[in-house]
Amino acid sequence: MMKKIIVIGSSNTDMVVKSPRIPAPGETILGGKFMQVAGGKGANQAVAAARSGGLVSFIGKIGNDTLGNEAKKGLDRENIDTSNMYVDPTNPSGVALIFVSEEGENSISVASGANDTLSPEDITHSESFIKEHDILLVQFETPMPTVRKAIEVAKKHQLKVIVNPAPAGQLQEDLFPLIDLIIPNETETELITGIKITDHESMVNAADQLLAKGVKNVLITLGSKGVYLKNEEMDTIVPAYKVNAKDTTAAGDTFCGALSVALSNDQLLLEAIETANASAGLSTQKDGAQTSIPYQKEVIDFMEKNTAKK
Repeated sequence: MMKKIIVIGSSNTDMVVKSPRIPAPGETILGGKFMQVAGGKGANQAVAAARSGGLVSFIGKIGNDTLGNEAKKGLDRENIDTSNMYVDPTNPSGVALIFVSEEGENSISVASGANDTLSPEDITHSESFIKEHDILLVQFETPMPTVRKAIEVAKKHQLKVIVNPAPAGQLQEDLFPLIDLIIPNETETELITGIKITDHESMVNAADQLLAKGVKNVLITLGSKGVYLKNEEMDTIVPAYKVNAKDTTAAGDTFCGALSVALSNDQLLLEAIETANASAGLSTQKDGAQTSIPYQKEVIDFMEKNTAKK
């Protein structure tokens, strides 16, 4: 029986400008293409999980405005349970301003708005709803006390806890033993451990530090190089699929959502990472955040047709 996933996190509207390159401080670049698309790390991951075939719920907070209403409608269209989303009557919905270069790299600034008022009390209020699920997926675009409460409530009810510490932020030491999987990129790994990832040895050392703190599985995402996995049994890199990236905006979120679903279907961890790598790779082929996230059939077809790895 498929397990139920709950994502707790942010919902934003992304204002995206595609330009030849990301502007330097003080620089104006003309000729960019503009898009307005649904985003926010939490909502992105929920959509990625839903499109991967998962049973998904989402808890977040939006403003009482047009952008928030449209964001919720978008999640509803994905068959995501939004019954425990909250509305802030005074603060606007979150907005992200995103520059995307011709090479597919991005630069992002977020005005969090209502996301910043998702509170520990909101999580407590939704505890009976949370405990109906099997897997929690959480990120750091909502306040850290709220993230802490979400992890504590999930663990109290024996949910598997998956933490994507993005954007880069610190975790209090007593939370590490509550985490089943942590999924940082290289920058986030350095912030959490103090170890700069410069080679394989430094990556191993950083993962070992996280395992020593009590995390059960460490997955360090390496972009086009794949994902480094370390736990008590395994120490390996799972290569990425070979793609020509067009826009990497939601690749990390797509990976997290797809991984959660693969695990909810009882895939072995290595197989789950392989599936999530394919989903993330596919997402870089389209523009935008949620507009780029692939559906389950697309991922299956992609994996069947693409065996060459970087």
